[in-house]
Amino acid sequence: MPRSVAIVTDSTAYLPRAQAARHGITVVPLAVVLGGEALEDGTGETARRLTDALERRQAVTTSRPGPEVFAAAYRAAAEAGAEEIVSVHLSSEISGTHDAALVAARRAPVPVTVVDTGLIAMALGFCVLAAAEVVAAGGSPEEAAASARKRAGAAGAYFYVDTLEHLRRGGRIGAAQALLGSALAVKPLLELKGGRIELREKVRTASRAIARLEELAVEHAGNGPVDVAVHHLAAEERAAQLAERLARRLPDVAELHVSEVGAVLGAHTGPGLLGAVVSPR
Repeated sequence: MPRSVAIVTDSTAYLPRAQAARHGITVVPLAVVLGGEALEDGTGETARRLTDALERRQAVTTSRPGPEVFAAAYRAAAEAGAEEIVSVHLSSEISGTHDAALVAARRAPVPVTVVDTGLIAMALGFCVLAAAEVVAAGGSPEEAAASARKRAGAAGAYFYVDTLEHLRRGGRIGAAQALLGSALAVKPLLELKGGRIELREKVRTASRAIARLEELAVEHAGNGPVDVAVHHLAAEERAAQLAERLARRLPDVAELHVSEVGAVLGAHTGPGLLGAVVSPR
């Protein structure tokens, strides 16, 4: 008889609520601290307040869940009947969330497999859904974790940002590089690489940068079946337009999601963020 397996992730996956509910996925929230107040990541209200704070150049910090939060989530899953848990999370290079999950897993009442995807946003989310689909089909925890890791290895995630300033504040690039980029009106393209958000290219205009973002997504997708997500922060119209173009250009899109990012990613990129995630199946 198949073991009862629960799936846990964190709020940076930006999973559509309906899909998380359908698969019974537990989502553990990270937090963003604005003006001394800790707000739960992944809500529309938090995204709005984050945008306001960044535009006013207010200090913004993010906070991972503590091991005790994961311990509570694991206990609740076990009490609900789970015999094993697969816990799938954002890159350990970006956040200490994965480490907190590992600490909690050691004292959980049932075995917990913790997966570091090296990703964030729906690049992570599609890994979580892949694991959940394996479990729904009667697969083992090992098979679910392997499916998440396979999707992680094939995923591509690219981001356009309006300014390098937020990356500078977060220590992602040096002050001299940020100043030069601002003076030249450079529009950065970022990539998730090796678990980190890295500067991939610098393009001279916003329109060219967004066109290049689209090309990167199309190139990564190839001709096989893919899941796609378009993310934004305070750039809803741009996101809808990009999603429409990708839907036309990609020959085999299984799922296509458009959503606003939460504070953990938005704090490093700022308003105007536009992202394209491609996850080959």
